[in-house]
Parts: sequence; C-alpha cells; structure tokens
Amino acid sequence: MKIERLTVDDTTQMTSERPALDGVRVLDASRGVAGPLAGMALGDYGAEVIRLDDPSDADLPGAVAWHRNKTIVPRERGSALVADADLVLTTDARTAAALGLDLDDEPPTGLVHLHLPLWHDEQDGLDPYTRDRMVSADFGAARRQTSFSGGPVDEVYPFLSSMQGAWGATCGIAALVEKIRTGRGQRVVVDPLHGSMVTTITTMLVSPTEPLPATTVGPGGPNPTFGTYRCADGEWLFLGALGSKFQDIAFEHLGTPGIIVDPRIDGVRERLYAPRNRDWVRARLAEAFARRTRAAWLEELTAAGCPVSPVGDRDDWLDHPQVAALGQRVELGDPLVGDAVTGGVGAELSRGGLREHRARIFADDADWAEPRADLPAPLDALPTGTGPLAGIKVADLGTVLAGPYAGMLLAALGADVAKVETVTGDELRVRGYGIARGQRGLGINLRDPQGYDAFLRLVAASDVVLDNYRPGVLERLHIDHATLAECRPDIVTTSITGYGADGPLGSQPGYDPVVQALTGIMKAQGGSAEPVFSTLAINDVTVACLAALGTCAALYQRAAGRGGQHVTSSLAVAATFMQSGELVRYAGRPPAETGGRDFPGPGPLSRFYPCADGWVRVHLHSAAQAVDAGLLPEVSGAEEGADALAELIGTAISALTSADVVAAVTRAGGAAVRARDFREVVNDPELLADGHVTELVWPDGNSTFLPHRLVTFSGHAPYPVMRATGHGEFSRELLGEAGLSGAEIEELIGAGVVVVGEPMHSVVGVGYR
Repeated sequence: MKIERLTVDDTTQMTSERPALDGVRVLDASRGVAGPLAGMALGDYGAEVIRLDDPSDADLPGAVAWHRNKTIVPRERGSALVADADLVLTTDARTAAALGLDLDDEPPTGLVHLHLPLWHDEQDGLDPYTRDRMVSADFGAARRQTSFSGGPVDEVYPFLSSMQGAWGATCGIAALVEKIRTGRGQRVVVDPLHGSMVTTITTMLVSPTEPLPATTVGPGGPNPTFGTYRCADGEWLFLGALGSKFQDIAFEHLGTPGIIVDPRIDGVRERLYAPRNRDWVRARLAEAFARRTRAAWLEELTAAGCPVSPVGDRDDWLDHPQVAALGQRVELGDPLVGDAVTGGVGAELSRGGLREHRARIFADDADWAEPRADLPAPLDALPTGTGPLAGIKVADLGTVLAGPYAGMLLAALGADVAKVETVTGDELRVRGYGIARGQRGLGINLRDPQGYDAFLRLVAASDVVLDNYRPGVLERLHIDHATLAECRPDIVTTSITGYGADGPLGSQPGYDPVVQALTGIMKAQGGSAEPVFSTLAINDVTVACLAALGTCAALYQRAAGRGGQHVTSSLAVAATFMQSGELVRYAGRPPAETGGRDFPGPGPLSRFYPCADGWVRVHLHSAAQAVDAGLLPEVSGAEEGADALAELIGTAISALTSADVVAAVTRAGGAAVRARDFREVVNDPELLADGHVTELVWPDGNSTFLPHRLVTFSGHAPYPVMRATGHGEFSRELLGEAGLSGAEIEELIGAGVVVVGEPMHSVVGVGYR
C-alpha cells in the first residue's frame, strides 16, 4: 500500500530529547548492501531519510532492516529533492550524474555527497552478495581466511560491504559535523577497497622480507587454545583461552597440564601455536573435549572463569536474553512482508537515539520537514587539519584491539587522538601496531592521585574520551561519564564492552571469536561441516567502527548545541549488526545462505577455481555463458550435476592464467577476478600511487606495507602516513597542551607516575592473526 503524499516530519517522534541527527535531510539513492545500510545507520540516529525506490532490492530480506525509518518514493522524484538535502547517498556514477552530482565536479555549496561506489558498477547483472565476494577476492580477504586446503574461501556474509556502509555512514556524519561547524559541504568517497581495508586491518600487514602467514591450519585458526572443539555429544564449542591465565585454567580442567611442561613447549607459551606443535596440542585438547558433553564443559569452564562459548545457531540469536538486555531486538510491521524482527542500532546514545523505529513507508511523493531554525551559526575561525574532525581532541584509553582501533578511525577523520596507556603499556602495542596508528602516546598511572589529577586536566581539554574496559572499571577508577562531565560538561564518552553492562552475560569478558561462536557466525560459515573461525576479527573491527559512528553522531548533536553524552557499543552488538540481513525474520523468509568446508562458493557457476597462476573467482549467469567463455564443451554439461559441472569448468580453468579466465568470462557476459593475496594488493602500483596503501618506513629503516588512506574527503588534502606511537612518546607534549607546567610534568616523570618513551621501531613479521 502506498501513501499519496507524505511530509517526513509527520513520522518523526515527538520527544523532549531530540535524536542526534534530528533535522538532517538524507536522500538515499543507493543500491546494493553498503549504501542502504549506511542510510539505515543515519536514520537510526534520527535523520530524515527519503529513499529513491530501487526494484533490485525487493527480494533482499535485509531490505526490511536497511530501509527502516525511511520513506521510499519513485526515483523520478530525486532531482526535486536534492536541492534541499543535507546529505545525498549514491553508489554509482550514473545515478550521481542524474542527480546533478557529477563525480568530476564539487557538490553544491553546503551539500555532503556520500558516495559508496559498487565494485565495477558497470556490471549491472551482479547481485550484492556476489559483488561482495568479488571484492573479497580482488583485495585479499578471501586468501587470508584459514582453511584445510589453504585456498581462498568464499564468505557467506557480505562483511566487506557491510563495513563499507558502516564506515561510510561514520565518514558521512563526520562531514556533517564539519558542515554544521563551518557551513561547508564536500564529497566523501568510501570505495570497496576502503571498506575492505577497514575490515582486514589486523591482517593486511606485509613485510618486504617475511613470508605471509600460512593459512593451511584448518578452519579453527592457528592457536589450539583459542579455537573450536567438538564434544562427546557432537556439539561444538569455542575455547577462548588466550593468555597464560586462561590457558592454565583450561589445561587443569581438561586434564592436560602436561602440555605446558612438555619438552617441546617447555613453558614457552608462544610454542603452543608454532607450526611444529599446534597439531599435537590441538589433538590432545580435542581428545579431552571428546570425553564429555558440551553442556558439561561449558558449565565447568565458565565456573572456573575461562572464556568459552557454545557454537550457536544464528537463527536463535535474536531470542537470546542478552539481545533483549541490549535492546537489539526490533519488531516492525513491514508493508511488504508483514510482521518482522530485525537487529538494533550499532551504538547506543544516552541522549541522542531514537526511542522507537518504524518500518519503511512507500509513498507516491514526499516533502522534507521544515528546517530547524535553532542551529548555531558557523564558526568564525575555521579549524585546520586533515579531515572533518579537525580540532576535535580524543583521549583514547582503549587497549588491545577494539579501543585503539576506534581511536585510529577517529584519527583518520582528522581528530587529534592521544593514546593513553598505563605505565607498563598496552599489552598488544607491538602485535597490534597496525590498529593503533595516528595517535600520540601518553603513559600515565591513573591509580596514583597525581596521575589521576593530571588525567582530569587532559579530559578538560578534550572533546571525547574513549575506553573498552569491562563494566564497572570506569566507576572504580572514577572516570565514568558523570565524573568526567564535571571536568568538561559537554564531553562525549564512548565505551566498548563485550556484551554491554546488563543481562546474563554483562559481566563476562568479551573476545571476538567467542562472540563469533555464540551468535552463529561460525556455524553459518561452516554449514554442515566444522565451524569456521573468521580470520577477519570481524567483531573487533566492527565494534571499533560502530564506536566511531556513535561518537560522530554524538559530536553532531553537540555541535548542534545540545551537549555531550555517553555512547556505548559491544562485540555482541557488532555481531548482530554485521548479520543485519541474515537475522531478519518474517513469515516465508527464504533461508539465509550457509557455507561448508573450505567453502569455494555457492555453486559451480559462481565460485573460486585454481588456475595456472593462482586462483580466480568466477561468476557466470548460466551454463551457456560458460560455453561461450570456452569453459564448457556444450550446454548439456549443465545436466551432469553440480559436482560434475564444477569438475568440467575446473579442468578448463586449470590450464589458463587468471588473466585469460577474466578476459574469457568477461567477454561471455559474466564476471571474474584474480584472487589476490595481500602482498599482491599492497604492491599494486595503482593502489600505491593513489594512496590506498603505502610503505611505512620505520625509524630503523625497515618497512611495512599496509593500508593508508581509508576515505577520501574532497574538502581536505590526504592525511600523512599514520604511524604507531611509542609508549609515552608524546607524554610531555600532551600534558603541556593540557595546561600542566614544565615543573609539574617533570615531577610526575620523576615519581614514575608518567612514562616518557621513544618512537616505536620496526615490528617485522608480527601481526595480530
């Protein structure tokens, strides 16, 4: 059913606390996954989103979630709506040009044009999920997934497109922050490689002299104390014994304490996952787990304090009590599919979130709501910097992965980020150097009264304080939002946890793969075979992005004159967000896809094949196209069955180079791309030249090739290469900027309350996974 004409303001909830993006007008002219998901994120924070109808997404179950809070009108209405929009969202050059936003020209004054281009948008016949798989093949993610064979693995989730959308929304809101502060608009481009790099950041680190990590370690990952095991009843669990404390607990309860004193290990923990040892260590643990049921092991190990999780089914996740505690179950009365259930918002705002969500509305026409008249005037003195958050100061207390990475993403948006560490330093500062770049290091003891007072002075000079402590730690350290707001009333504080602060899991430590297992990601990728531990650290990187997203939304609300607030997200929320399309429920919904062992793809016409010089990802629309490409002798081969058809095509491809396959399939009307590894990607001359990737030269002359430019802002010159800070490298500088005198700073250093260190030197051959 359609409405003849709708004023978007008619659907806006009337509450005393307006949502963060209240009054922002968004025209969504996107296709695929990334664009609609970005539009969802903007609408989730109260933006008025009018979407131009796209029949190609009518059959995507995810559209129920991605188009909530949107009004959908015919595409021909687009040109009339552009002029009064604050942000226009596009995914292909033709649509952008039709709206008067040619990609070769700057957008009109004051307009933010958020462009999230599709991979090869000229290929109209590709569905969004296949397009995501092509991105994974093209930019290295598929080759990095561990497996039995070591070949590329086809991901059943569109993780890269989802991240392109989430990061795109984050960058778009950052540009809106600049717009409200300065009156300036600009074009923001987050392309498929940007989305892929933001997702694969923990593993896309290439040394010129060291080999890439081996991927032939099975789908459970390389560390036997941090992987999947099958129990006596045939059910799977994930053991999260990362670090000596949890390993000792696990070994004791599994009856395998002899592992750590075995001469091959001899107490050196790193030897547990050395190639020569991991198979026998894993076999010893597998034998122990096979003696009892999963329920028995879960009860015993959980009671002992060792992180462990069942390998769950994603179809059950939205019924989990933790989902209810997190407010992640959203019920909608959708006009096309009826009653539906979706996941929730990526980051909660204490003051700036929507109180209720509504289903998409179809209308013949729609008008924008009246513009807000209470916005502050643009600043007289414009901030200078390398991104739209120039002038924003962030104190990042995050440790290990998600917290530091959230700070790095804010730095990529132009914020001035201080990495605040203890006097002993972040335990992952060496292995995690790739996700903590672009920050200035401060080492300080917050438990010391003098250190605490100095930190509060830093807070008073900051706009954002970020952490990823477990629930309750902020209160014990007296650095919770209420306390910090006494120093800076309009402060934005952002917290990342494993499962939130409430619910049955609220007090549990959070680990990315433990949450992968619990929420069904591992089981879905493995299908009827072994569950698959995603090498992408997908929940860690996603929650970092969602924290940055929520922070930018809160900064927009603050820039609009409505004060600061507390932002929260969690690994459990991230896992829900990244399954937004798969978790949607309604009567008659087609089942979401599942994978299998070393999953090559959904069928013989769309999958990975080995070729003469590596691997290639092929997508053919029919067996006739395979014949036209010279990969099948005749169409009747399609009647042989999937396995026989795959063998015929595979035999033909095995004799060809990847370039030959790509050329032949493209001529026949299909799509194909070489499956590159990360070394090929970071050494691509075109990508080095345009700044997507770079060579980071360390102080000692060694170097690492890694992701560089994660987004392009037309209003800003590219930022310089972000490097990892040394522990306490900028302690004096940061405390001086916070107002401490030289004498005060030297007294803190002399007392051991503040650490001053040197720049970080090269970390060759070290990565997170």
